[in-house]
Amino acid sequence: MTYTLPISKRGTLTLPPELRRRLQLDQVASPLVIVEERDGGLFLQSAVAMPIRDLPKATIRQWILNDEADAKDLKAFRRKK
Repeated sequence: MTYTLPISKRGTLTLPPELRRRLQLDQVASPLVIVEERDGGLFLQSAVAMPIRDLPKATIRQWILNDEADAKDLKAFRRKK
């Protein structure tokens, strides 16, 4: 589905109610949206913010391991250039 939305002078836009419902943005107190620029357009995705203290420690450890592995791969890639 395609929507044409006006953008205010402050840069804000309002998502139509049916779109907010479909993205389940109407079910949370302070809904968030991630906006990504892709191929000359915008990609919107619903998001959730939560205190880090509420995340399982195993999840945080896995994120750290993933980040370290990505950093190692990037260093190796840069050395090859």
